Amino acid sequence: MNLLITGANGQLGNEMRVLSKQHTEYTYFFTDIEELDICDEQAVDDFVSQNQIDIIVNCAAYTAVDNAEDNMELSAKLNSIAPGYLARAAQKRGAGIIQVSTDYVFDGTNHIPYTEDEPTCPASVYGSTKLDGERNVIDICEKAAIVRTAWLYSTFGNNFVKTMIRLGRERDTLGVIFDQVGTPTYALDLAVAIFAMIKKGIVPGIYHFSDEGVCSWYDFTKTIHRLAGITTCKVNPLHTADYPTKAARPHYSVLDKTKIKNTYGIEIPHWEESLSACIDQLTIDK
Repeated sequence: MNLLITGANGQLGNEMRVLSKQHTEYTYFFTDIEELDICDEQAVDDFVSQNQIDIIVNCAAYTAVDNAEDNMELSAKLNSIAPGYLARAAQKRGAGIIQVSTDYVFDGTNHIPYTEDEPTCPASVYGSTKLDGERNVIDICEKAAIVRTAWLYSTFGNNFVKTMIRLGRERDTLGVIFDQVGTPTYALDLAVAIFAMIKKGIVPGIYHFSDEGVCSWYDFTKTIHRLAGITTCKVNPLHTADYPTKAARPHYSVLDKTKIKNTYGIEIPHWEESLSACIDQLTIDK
């Protein structure tokens, strides 16, 4: 099988690249903007056709949540229109597509974990454009799976874990929001789940994936510092109102993973276990 992984220089794309070395039965095409502009419909169609792609994993997205509020056109182009191009090229070839999406398709007013059937209600441009992308992919391609995830971090790129480690080493005190609750997700764990989906064969539909467990950003930071051996920085809890942002964040974005676990037979680690593995890897990579 020939696999196309778009957004290959991002957190998830890089983790897919790492895992590909364990899955040598597939032929891979890792692309980012330099190799394939997914906003160019003809280029996408040509690439998928010429390379006889069997499955597309779309890891590409406009993820600057606050900037998206002022860059609606670019956000829509990358998050909704481009996935439609990929889905159309896949459908034409009889290929499958796995579209990575987000907890931001919900407004975060729930108090129990979100299932895939829950009504969507994005409260930001980022969330709205990602939801439009989901709909485009499902409407266009018969072999389409949407995987919504949350609070993604990795050893690659810039992310919350790396930022908190850096700030923890630079500062004596740090204020972090305690009234937004969700689940940190190690991008490597998501990559493992995606490979499980590819191996079994795409069962069309929407799926939720994050690591197990629940915490606030404050709890997450405290755990990052403990595991990274940072003891000199005092972390203080902040209300969301104390730290205004351009885009609204979901206050509660815990995802129910029952469907993906049952469909693909995957086991999901607890977020602390995965965070520890990531921080260990960051230490090795130094």
